[in-house]
Amino acid sequence: MKFHWFHLMPYPYLPADFKERYPSVWVDPPAAELYDPVKGHQVYNDYLDQLEFAEQAGYDGICVNEHHQNGYGLMPSPNLMAAALARRTSRAKLIVLGNSVALYDPPTRVAEEMAMIDVISGGRLVAGFPVGTPMDTAYCYGANPATLREKYREGVELIVRAWKERRPFTFNGKYTQLRYVNPWPTPIQTPRPPVWIPGGGSVEQWEWCINNDFVYAYLTYFGYMAGTAVIDGFWETVERLGAEPNPYRVAFLQFVGVAENDAEAEKLYAEPAQYFYNRCFHLHPGFVGPPGYASVATIRKGVRSQVRDSAAQVQGKLLSWKEILDRGCVVAGSPATVVDRLNDMADRMKVGHLMLLMHYGNMSHETTLYNTTRFARDVMPKLRHRFNEWEDKWWPKQTLADIRRPAPIGIAAE
Repeated sequence: MKFHWFHLMPYPYLPADFKERYPSVWVDPPAAELYDPVKGHQVYNDYLDQLEFAEQAGYDGICVNEHHQNGYGLMPSPNLMAAALARRTSRAKLIVLGNSVALYDPPTRVAEEMAMIDVISGGRLVAGFPVGTPMDTAYCYGANPATLREKYREGVELIVRAWKERRPFTFNGKYTQLRYVNPWPTPIQTPRPPVWIPGGGSVEQWEWCINNDFVYAYLTYFGYMAGTAVIDGFWETVERLGAEPNPYRVAFLQFVGVAENDAEAEKLYAEPAQYFYNRCFHLHPGFVGPPGYASVATIRKGVRSQVRDSAAQVQGKLLSWKEILDRGCVVAGSPATVVDRLNDMADRMKVGHLMLLMHYGNMSHETTLYNTTRFARDVMPKLRHRFNEWEDKWWPKQTLADIRRPAPIGIAAE
């Protein structure tokens, strides 16, 4: 099993009465009233320090993603974060779980920027292409929800082809027409970097991922017990298509809090978790399900997006720490408790890539480093053996991490 340190980069200074004063954390919360860029300077640098620390602690990957106009995730450009991390890390893979391809015109911009990250990092990029939440796409960027998925898939096709062909070609799609597709630079990884598709519960993504040899990365903030049905649907699709039931086809996101015991876990993690669910996930219901965003197949299957379900579950109420634990939103407690719960997750879901939210809400920098360290030291070694019988075919195989980098100007090389 591989372990990836995932950061949402939430804004930790939303007021205590945020839920009462503002209709939504996404799309229209007034930045002039709520966001302080001076505090934001420290927040960004603390968050980058945490991602860098995760590499030092032994995590396999460090993850960033894309969101817009919100206090839930301060990364309108994950590529900027990944570029900064490419220079300050040397071993961990850089898992960019967004670019929201349909928001880029033309999508070759994504091919170019991700190739830059792969080259700067020495071949450590994992390329993620989410459709994008309704809030980000339809409301913040004005994309048409009815054509969003078709435009998204065409864009992913163009990006992957640009990486694989590496010679000039013409692309004549429905949404993008280019006489010359010839991106410079090209990625180090051949024929292309691994592609992961972050999903919130769209059934058409399952078959598409399998047919294109992409990883299905299920992002839910309500834990593995709530997410099992979606993952079961994916594995049923794998069986129906006759594909290899390799656990590394799937990645899953889970909140975790490791402590000495349950009492310390509540002391350390209850407030940050409640901050996240009661402020960072305070969503206006009108923003989460625009007509046309969910496919007919998804509606017929009865699968609801995690964003829409999450909004419904927390709307009009404050979740307690006990509710958060009982629902499995956060797996927290002693190392033995966390190992037991995550082994249960592995047994049920057969997920080879575990993405971990070790920071959430307004968690302090010190608590984040403690949580990160305790998991790496006391939990990770007890789970690492899971799925060792399988080859991970969706992971950067060979990187240039061992190549000697030139010393900065003015500093002599050793």
